[in-house]
Amino acid sequence: MLSKSLTATENYLSDSSWYALYTRHQHEKMVDQVLTNKGFNTFLPLYATTHNWKDRTKSLTLPLFPCYVFLKGGIERRLQILTTPGIYGLVSSAGQPAAIPDIEIEAIRRVVESGARVEAHPYLKCGNWVRVKNGPLTGIEGILVRKKNISRLVLSVEILGTAAAIEVAALQVEAINTPRDRDARTGADGRSRHSGPSGAFVSA
Repeated sequence: MLSKSLTATENYLSDSSWYALYTRHQHEKMVDQVLTNKGFNTFLPLYATTHNWKDRTKSLTLPLFPCYVFLKGGIERRLQILTTPGIYGLVSSAGQPAAIPDIEIEAIRRVVESGARVEAHPYLKCGNWVRVKNGPLTGIEGILVRKKNISRLVLSVEILGTAAAIEVAALQVEAINTPRDRDARTGADGRSRHSGPSGAFVSA
């Protein structure tokens, strides 16, 4: 029993996985700042938008994934995390904090840092998978959707059942197999799969 506890502690101490924190509405920026001040490695992707009121127009910077802040490692300090004002809990699966694949976080980070116009988008379970073949986003994969002659690349965070989208030129992308088809062909990819929010919950 003690050896299992020690092993779990060692795993947490060496953990560099990404996790998601579920926060109160409109508390994402505060949570991100407080955790950063505590020494945690966080990521809060934001996007610029414009809201129009009757008497004025205002430019806003909003969370790309409302009510979520991403956290890299640090789970061994869970008490410090969960006692932070504005946090409801860690997104978990099967009773354990649910790790988010690095490739999903890296794709979102590159898109946000590229300066491309990005916005929240409904989560897609299936569609035409493509890969960006040139430009600053080369190598990023997602689902291609078209609406009114505009092509968008949808990037998903599977465990959360959320997504973001950027506009791309059709000539910038090439068709690829879906991740699951590639996994089935190669045998395994070394990580578990989740179906989205139906397989995840928030643990305090």
